[in-house]
Amino acid sequence: MDLPVMPPVKPMLAKSVAKIPPGMQYEAKWDGFRAIVFRDGAEIELGSRTGKPLTRYFPELVEALKERVPTRCVLDGEIVIAREGRLDFDALTERIHPADSRVRMLAEKTPASFVAFDLLALADESLLDVELTDRRALLSRALQGVTAPVHLAPATTDVEEAQGWFEQYEGAGLDGVIAKPLTLRYLPDQRAMFKIKHERTADVVVAGYRFHKSGPVVGSLLLGLYDDHGRLQHVGVSAAFAMKRRAELVEELEPLRMEDAAGHPWAAWADEAAHETARLPGAPSRWSGKKDLSWVPLRPERVAEVAYDHMENGARFRHTARFRRWRPDRTPQSCTYAQLDEPVRYDLDEILRSPD
Repeated sequence: MDLPVMPPVKPMLAKSVAKIPPGMQYEAKWDGFRAIVFRDGAEIELGSRTGKPLTRYFPELVEALKERVPTRCVLDGEIVIAREGRLDFDALTERIHPADSRVRMLAEKTPASFVAFDLLALADESLLDVELTDRRALLSRALQGVTAPVHLAPATTDVEEAQGWFEQYEGAGLDGVIAKPLTLRYLPDQRAMFKIKHERTADVVVAGYRFHKSGPVVGSLLLGLYDDHGRLQHVGVSAAFAMKRRAELVEELEPLRMEDAAGHPWAAWADEAAHETARLPGAPSRWSGKKDLSWVPLRPERVAEVAYDHMENGARFRHTARFRRWRPDRTPQSCTYAQLDEPVRYDLDEILRSPD
């Protein structure tokens, strides 16, 4: 492979802001695996956000890209999987598997798509120092008439249209809007763009915690919600605390600490089979590797209010929740899935059919 921009390249990133800023280019925020596609003739490499290759996990995309993108190019975009008209991140994570046979079986069962939203190189020219407006024009021409499973991400400079996307597209599994300055050059691994994400709050049961890697202080709180059958399901964690606060939480939660998990709603957490019928902490994961997933059980008697962006398949927080405050006025049994907002469904195909 001999391209003007060579792998590995870490993609340009975004920093969070509360509102959509004016005077920029706007795109939907795709909820998948960020990937940079390097193509030089028959050679294709898919680079991850960390720079590590993803190529072997998406063989169907390699073939599709060979047929649909310019012979020599470097594209920035997102690998996604759609089910029933919305993005399915869980299906995407299943691809990261050591067995090639399983990867290929899933490639047929739940094929992935690639949504391109930036162009880093074309033919023999690097575009890293070219302004966004010009890069977008080149990208649109390079992918004119492209067909699924490769897509050109819709973009607009109309802030009102972007606001409409922010409100509607969540129903298709997208999680916000990205805003890019029109004169922005491509800056690998720098937070030079802006992301605007949904934020909601929920009251959750704090049913345990994990220690921080630095020592005997709280690393993350384990959060639960009761389902329709009265079972406490593990829905995520809250982890962003100052070090002083982490130490305080150990003392604060000590009266609720259990000697072991016996009698706890998540007592079966170490049994791999139990994860098939309930959401429990410590689920086996190819992402966690040899990471210590043990946790300190707490009597599920304390309620906290947390902020979250959206739910994954209506079952768990997609990202780490932000702790807001304790809610002594709420009972644990009142912390159910029923309190959560359900976005109005929106067909993903409608987004990908949007004109440039």
